[in-house]
Amino acid sequence: MRFEFATAGRIAFGAGALREAGTIAAGLGQRALVVTGAQTERAAPLLERLDAAGVAWTLFPVPTEPTVQLACDGTAQAREAACDLVIGFGGGSAIDAAKAIAALLTNEGDPLDYLEVVGRGQPITRPAAPTIAIPTTAGTGAEVTRNAVLAVPEQRVKVSLRSPLMLPRVALVDPELTYSLPPAITASTGLDALTQLIEPFVTRKANPLTDALCREAIPRAARALPRAYADGSDTAARDEMALASLFGGLALANAGLGAVHGFAGPLGGMLAAPHGAICAALLPHVMAANIAILAERQPDNPVLARYAEIARLLTGRSDAAPADGAAWVADLVAALDIPPLSRYGLAEADFPALIDASARASSMQGNPVQLTSDEMADILRRAS
Repeated sequence: MRFEFATAGRIAFGAGALREAGTIAAGLGQRALVVTGAQTERAAPLLERLDAAGVAWTLFPVPTEPTVQLACDGTAQAREAACDLVIGFGGGSAIDAAKAIAALLTNEGDPLDYLEVVGRGQPITRPAAPTIAIPTTAGTGAEVTRNAVLAVPEQRVKVSLRSPLMLPRVALVDPELTYSLPPAITASTGLDALTQLIEPFVTRKANPLTDALCREAIPRAARALPRAYADGSDTAARDEMALASLFGGLALANAGLGAVHGFAGPLGGMLAAPHGAICAALLPHVMAANIAILAERQPDNPVLARYAEIARLLTGRSDAAPADGAAWVADLVAALDIPPLSRYGLAEADFPALIDASARASSMQGNPVQLTSDEMADILRRAS
């Protein structure tokens, strides 16, 4: 057995952890590019702490999911302001944009030089500028991942800059920052977190360390997500979801993902839909398809036992079968009012191009069974 595990240089987790941000930033740089979501006012507590620590800053808002052009614009602003530190404060979009900008600050050229699938795929050779990742949602785990997802509108896809050299220096996870999330965002980001615990557990690169993270966090997410959705002031549930999201990021960064995210990248480039909502709509159908296909083609495949374990972790039942886990997730998706993909404009006419792009996605290579075009179409049909 051989595996590697890489993550942020430091992880600070806990309610109130944001209070440490100024001191941490002062130890890494003097001028920070603060990359936020569209609502820059949410970063006010962070900016106050930077001021108190004597760290100069300039704001760079990310109003939508980041694009190649946006990463270039942020890099230009950081250079103009002589920034030697990047802080991502927000959801996955803000943190991915921050990681991309930090990498481009120290590696010459265009993002397309380094992008996988549609770019030149050249390796990033120099460590990214020091980066602090501060998530305000409980979903992507981007604070501890080694990639940054960027949209390429001209080709209607989303693909990654990817390198261990992009890992943040510090991941600062303060669950208090998630307490005000509305139910719809709680649902979509929370189901993204659950997806990123289930897929690494059955991927081809699963290892004992990522297995331990998934086993610990899957039942936490299963119990906490319905509670956080029903009552956003349930701080214990919010804390559990922040931890589950962090563990999902740690797992996916080191074990990879599967067909849900294989579809999600191309879908995100085609549809004006949040990443988490796409993953949520796909998750139960990918689980059900993988289980059925493995049972038919490879009934002795040990991944079926892993799906049975997932079912036990989700349902709390010692006698749960693999399909019970997929059914449990389908019920949760319905209870959390996740819309089908057709609501975002996906039509069957889009399937051929989408299947072709998904088959080439890096995450699809980690799926525990190779899906045929017909099987992929059936998943999309059921998710629509």
